[in-house]
Amino acid sequence: MARRPTTPRSTRRMVNWWLPYLFSGVRVLELADDWSSARVRLRLRWFNRNYVGTHFGGSLFAMSDPFWMLLITNSLGREYAVWDKAAEIDFVSPGKGDVFAEFKLTEDRLEEIRRLTEDGGKALVWFENEVLAADGTVVAKVRKQLYVRRKPASR
Repeated sequence: MARRPTTPRSTRRMVNWWLPYLFSGVRVLELADDWSSARVRLRLRWFNRNYVGTHFGGSLFAMSDPFWMLLITNSLGREYAVWDKAAEIDFVSPGKGDVFAEFKLTEDRLEEIRRLTEDGGKALVWFENEVLAADGTVVAKVRKQLYVRRKPASR
């Protein structure tokens, strides 16, 4: 079984050196010590531009892909199984420079998940974030649905 990094700092460092992110221009700028938030940047480079010179849509999605799962898995602890279930992306405007995504996990959402899974059942919960240009323009809206359930030994 693969060993997960134990701290936000080591996770941030590992994700920043992960080859798909390293070679696509994605960088984790911040990962909160309590796993409650993350901030990510995608730089526009020659190798992640599309045919018309703006951000490749796959890169915009990839920069948002793992963060809700990482935050929730580490906030809830090892007694929960957390998996990506579904995703949607809505491209709003062209990304012509560096773009940013922020993920903020509230205690209310964690309590909601705990409540939904306390009887041993699964919870399918949606999370949303925006990908923003440096000037605050919305480039894309991303939705992720996660499957969350207490592991059998914890029920």
